[in-house]
Amino acid sequence: MGTTHSRTGLACGFALAASMAASAALADGSSKVVVELFTSQGCSSCPPADAFLGELARQPNVIALALHVDYWDYIGWADRFASPQFTERQKAYARAEGHRTIYTPQMIVNGVERIEGANSQQVQADISRHLAQLAPVDLDLSREGDQVVIRARALAGLTAPLKVQLVRYRPFETVSIDYGENAGRVVDYHNIVTEWSVLGLWTGETALELTAPAPGSEPLVVILQGEGPGAVAAAAELK
Repeated sequence: MGTTHSRTGLACGFALAASMAASAALADGSSKVVVELFTSQGCSSCPPADAFLGELARQPNVIALALHVDYWDYIGWADRFASPQFTERQKAYARAEGHRTIYTPQMIVNGVERIEGANSQQVQADISRHLAQLAPVDLDLSREGDQVVIRARALAGLTAPLKVQLVRYRPFETVSIDYGENAGRVVDYHNIVTEWSVLGLWTGETALELTAPAPGSEPLVVILQGEGPGAVAAAAELK
C-alpha cells in the first residue's frame, strides 16, 4: 500500500443550477455501480490497482473512474493527470468517516465502500452487492449537440438532497515514467477523470430535467450522490 498521508481539507462548494420540471416518460435508466480509484503515477503500489481498474472499465454494469491525486508529486515525478480537486475529494471521503489519513491506491464503491490497495475480491463483492440493491432513482441521459440532457425521478422518497455531478474522462493513455518510485515503468491508465463538476442539488420532490454543456468527444458520466460525499443513488454514462 502506498504511503499514508495525514490531511486536512476544505469543504467543497457548489452552485445551485438545477431546474425542476415535470418529466416526460423516462427511458430505462438502470443505474450502474461507480468505482472511484484514487491513484498516482508516483506511487509504486498503484500500478496493480490501475490495471484492475482497466478490467472494471470493461464490465458493463460498472462506471470505473481514475482520479489522480497530487500529493505524490513531491518525490520527483509530477503526475500530469493529477488535480488538487481530486485530492480534496479523497480528503472529503476520509472526513466523512472521521479519518485524517488518505492512501493510494484506494477504491471507493458507490460512495460508501472504502477499499485500500488493489483488493479485487473485495471490490467485486461490493459491486455485486450494490448491483443487487434496488436503485432509489431512475436516471436517463441523452445528447443534444454539445449538451447533455439529464432526467431523473425518485422511485421512493429521498431522505436528503442529492448532488448532481457531471464527470468527463479520457478512456485510455499509456505513460512512460522517468523518475520517482515508478521510474522506468510504462503504465496503462484507464478512464482518467479530466473534469468533475457539481451542477446543483436535487431534492427529489419533483422530477429533474436539466441541460448542461458537454462539448467535445470525451465520454461523460452523471452521478447523483448524497453530500459528504455519501452514497451514490444513481449513475449513468454516455460514451
